[in-house]
Amino acid sequence: MKVKKSLANRRGIYLLPNLLTTAGLFAGFYAVVASMQGHFENAAIAIFIAMIMDGLDGRMARMTNTQSDFGAEYDSMADMVSFGIAPSLVVYNWALTDIGKFGWLAAFVYVIGAALRLARFNTQVGTADKRYFQGLASPSAAAVLAGLVWLGVEYQWDAKPWGIYIGILTLVTGLLMVSNFRYSSFKEVDWKGKIPFIGVLVIVLVFIFIAMDPPSVLFGGFALYALSGPVMTLWRIKDIKEERRQRKRTEPMDSDAEDSEVKEEDNKESSNSNS
Repeated sequence: MKVKKSLANRRGIYLLPNLLTTAGLFAGFYAVVASMQGHFENAAIAIFIAMIMDGLDGRMARMTNTQSDFGAEYDSMADMVSFGIAPSLVVYNWALTDIGKFGWLAAFVYVIGAALRLARFNTQVGTADKRYFQGLASPSAAAVLAGLVWLGVEYQWDAKPWGIYIGILTLVTGLLMVSNFRYSSFKEVDWKGKIPFIGVLVIVLVFIFIAMDPPSVLFGGFALYALSGPVMTLWRIKDIKEERRQRKRTEPMDSDAEDSEVKEEDNKESSNSNS
């Protein structure tokens, strides 16, 4: 009976976090369909909903202790659709269809940038500095494009004459994802800790500010965050170089320590065999 239960647990998947991941994937797919039908405002909002679902599924898995390799891989595939393919097709259908090859090539550069960004993130989970992201995170990049589309629809812009500039923005956003610029991950913030009472009022004011004009505030906020990476990296270039030097110095010491441990184990095994 115990063997059957263990096999069932291995074959099954956790419902709640994967349900949230599926909701985010659905929102990203809906954004593509809505943009094909000309409903660009709904498409942009759907991408932001996918961002919320992406933020909730991981936290829910950690809170309920339901992390799994399947969930991590599924989340990565969903992110590729919601924050890679969906934003590129939405902005392409909105503004880039009339500028020829440059339009779809800019959209493709964004897609490949998102794919490479996710692949690099998955391979650096255990080794990267948790305080920073290396390159612009794909949800933030998607928010820049979705916020621009939402802002344009809200103020009834004719995006076609500005296709070249929007294509350049799409191209640059895709390249920022695969850059080495440092972006704050905000993971050093103690979300479980106590804050002053005035902090609660500030949070409420932020929500009110967003509610007053969501497209302008969201696009402006994520655009500033996208610019913060190059600015912060150039500002702290000396500190970053010093950190890299210290890593190079410590790496040989670590390897020497590992070699000495291996030699000690070999000596012990040889002495045991001789005895």
